[in-house]
Amino acid sequence: MPMQIRQATIHDLDALVPLFDGYRQFYGKPSDPEGVRAFLAARFAHHQSVILLASDGQGAGLGFTQLYPLFSSVRMVRTYLLNDMFVSAQARRQGVASALLREAAAHARALGAASLSLSTALDNAPAQALYESLGWQRDREFCEYTLTL
Repeated sequence: MPMQIRQATIHDLDALVPLFDGYRQFYGKPSDPEGVRAFLAARFAHHQSVILLASDGQGAGLGFTQLYPLFSSVRMVRTYLLNDMFVSAQARRQGVASALLREAAAHARALGAASLSLSTALDNAPAQALYESLGWQRDREFCEYTLTL
């Protein structure tokens, strides 16, 4: 399938909103296109994330990934959190996710980042297999905790 991946801009909101809304619904959240548009517009306006958009030959959105910049104090380096990734149902199993992951790594590397990190559900075996096939390694040293505020 012909595919292009590029860094999205605020001008890509029309393509991103249905993808991001589908991503949220995948995780059990109700559809909220207006909320999604506002959330993404704020990320663009404040330069708080990098969104990579995969599209087909006609420009239709196939999937996206969103990277948030972080820093490792101990290592004194920039890192990125690959916080969101989604491929539309009709584009799955066609290499879109692999291409997005490769482009995310290339993008972070080009910006001088030392690493990328991500989290996925413990029962998401297909995603885990994909990540590991591309060289991602499961953390065996640290446990991850969350405090809901």
